[in-house]
Amino acid sequence: MEITKEILGNHIQKAKQGDQSSFNFLLHHFWSDIYNYQLKRNQNENDAEDITIQTFSKAFDKINSFDKKYQFKTWLTTISKNIHIDLIRRNKKSINTTTSEDQEAEAYKIVDNNPTPEDNLITEQNLAKLLEDIKQLKPKYQEVIHLRFFKELSYKEIAEHLNEPMSNVKVKLLRAKKILAEIINKS
Repeated sequence: MEITKEILGNHIQKAKQGDQSSFNFLLHHFWSDIYNYQLKRNQNENDAEDITIQTFSKAFDKINSFDKKYQFKTWLTTISKNIHIDLIRRNKKSINTTTSEDQEAEAYKIVDNNPTPEDNLITEQNLAKLLEDIKQLKPKYQEVIHLRFFKELSYKEIAEHLNEPMSNVKVKLLRAKKILAEIINKS
């Protein structure tokens, strides 16, 4: 879907005022561009997704510094590029192990499908289908959904639990809810 400069400018202005639906619109509209950019740069889906989450987190924290004389997509891409460079520098300083896609695929096959006590409670409440849909999410999205909606932790508590900035938690939750909605709609 192509959006006009007016629509985009309107959403950016609303986001600067803290409008959550505008943040969601910007995340939804530009997610693929930034994710694909990172995927081409580092050839790893998990890294690309993590950097994309950090990109939107940083962009949303600094949305008031965006200058409308520049393209929003270019601004996001620059933030994403800088985060990637910072990660490369950080990784050069530490010992880093990488896994191949085959190793990652094997790790996903080792999922324990035995029901947890929470699974049993949800099943008793006729919500087993929702839990199955949640289990289709990547583990990091499962975790934020679990912490927010099952343990009912606040954004701040989740950020402390995950040792991540609150803005990362918000972006992960937005992304997890969007993917979960897509899963539910398909089934």
